[in-house]
Amino acid sequence: MTATDTHRAIEAVWRIESARLIAGLARVVRDVGLAEELAQDALVTALEQWPHTGIPDNPGAWLMATAKHRAIDHLRREHMLTRQHAVLARELEMEEGLNGGRVEAAADDEIGDDLLKLVFTACHPVLSREARAALALKVLAGLTTQEIARAFLVPESTMAQRIVRAKRTLSDARVPFEIPRRQDLAVRLASVLEVIYLVFNEGYAATAGEDWMRPALCEEALRLGRILAELVPSESEVHGLVALMEIQASRIRTRVSGSGEPILLMEQNRARWDRLLIHRGLLALARGEARGAPRGPYLLQAAIAACHARADSGSNTDWVQITALYDELARIEPTPVVELNRAVAVAMAYGPAAGLELADRLAGDGALESYHLLPSVRGDLLRKLGRYEEARGEFERAALLTRNARESRLLRERAAACVRPS
Repeated sequence: MTATDTHRAIEAVWRIESARLIAGLARVVRDVGLAEELAQDALVTALEQWPHTGIPDNPGAWLMATAKHRAIDHLRREHMLTRQHAVLARELEMEEGLNGGRVEAAADDEIGDDLLKLVFTACHPVLSREARAALALKVLAGLTTQEIARAFLVPESTMAQRIVRAKRTLSDARVPFEIPRRQDLAVRLASVLEVIYLVFNEGYAATAGEDWMRPALCEEALRLGRILAELVPSESEVHGLVALMEIQASRIRTRVSGSGEPILLMEQNRARWDRLLIHRGLLALARGEARGAPRGPYLLQAAIAACHARADSGSNTDWVQITALYDELARIEPTPVVELNRAVAVAMAYGPAAGLELADRLAGDGALESYHLLPSVRGDLLRKLGRYEEARGEFERAALLTRNARESRLLRERAAACVRPS
């Protein structure tokens, strides 16, 4: 294996293991910022050593053990300034001694609910909503600061400062690394749901890079959602989020071709959708609706996903019902992205001209100026209306706005296909 191949393998390991690594370290050092620094140090060490020594049999365990060694060194350098530091150092050293210095044994310990604790820590009300989301995307989804800045439409320097401040705020406030007690849990629940869904969406449609999807993130978000549903079974929106993720995850294996190229919803082979995940999703949706509370955004989105799951084809989907559900969603969550999705549903239910009118209104507002899906939707509707030159321009603009390489290629292909029939 060449050095380049090794570096690619290390990057892949990091994408898979980084969130668990940071969560496991945060459990023992009680500081999210320090945990991330230690994890990054372990990554640097891997980049230095693995090209020469080869990739370990258990790379995640190697990274964890290396990071824990770094944690002990860090605490020693701090001269054990506090009793807490002394206790933490002794705990780490005892763990090393009990495991006889074996890397895999020292590091391949039970993660338990550390990731969920990390989510709750990142969602502490001491942070602003924007800071919570940014920090979660950094430590849970493994996005770079540049990628997060693009998602929030702010300069990279602004986002870097926001993330640094968030970690410092958590450290200064001594926010405990734990799942809060039931009476405190409700305060953070909305943010936790938002963060879990952000992580799921990053797996479902990657913001940047060569891969159209990152399924491991979807699986992790689903696992966290299921645990949360057991913790707070009376919360209808938790069941709504689980239902939404289960049903969307059912399509994962049909969203890419054998070569990894994207396959859009209307072109997917629905016979290959995962029926078990759909069944689980419909059960979760029923549990959420059975609570009798007014439907929130996750239950409504799950109901929309259920309409797709119940249809055997795009043409046989109940688009009128989906439009009505988007109308309801827009009343409680009147965001531009919801309005864009509603425009697509309106187009399918009542014709492309009706949908284009709504999409044009959004384009005029300017709120989605940098959002690649707006010109993508407009391109699709213009193409259906026979306005091929305009459609090609919209697809080309969308291809320039997206930072996902495979999505960009798909949009350029759609632009090239916008030719008036002879």
